[in-house]
Amino acid sequence: QVQLVESGGGLVQAGGSLNLSCAAFGRTFSSHAMGWFRQAPGKEREFAAAINWSGASTGYTDSVKGRFTISRDNAKNTVYLQMNSLKPEDTAVYYCAARFGGNVAFASTDYYSWGQGTQVTVSS
Repeated sequence: QVQLVESGGGLVQAGGSLNLSCAAFGRTFSSHAMGWFRQAPGKEREFAAAINWSGASTGYTDSVKGRFTISRDNAKNTVYLQMNSLKPEDTAVYYCAARFGGNVAFASTDYYSWGQGTQVTVSS
């Protein structure tokens, strides 16, 4: 199993950038595919991005394609979400999640371990 801790959230103006990090604690990080989900106030948690165990395969929801980039460093047990051209509608709590098994997955039920979340607020 892995335990996850997110960081890097904050307040940014529309058009700005943030880079979220998710540190994983456990000896099997490289065996896990990883995902980023987000939950805006009053809305359900939704998929944002995912990456397979090696970093060779990624997936994004349509609303973030071309603006967000997910990456990972297995030597540092860390997954990142680089967010550019941020919009007010990106405002949400962002959660990192781990899935045992190497393939990209898009449903929250495919992930078994979750971080505590980090707040991202984009002002207009």
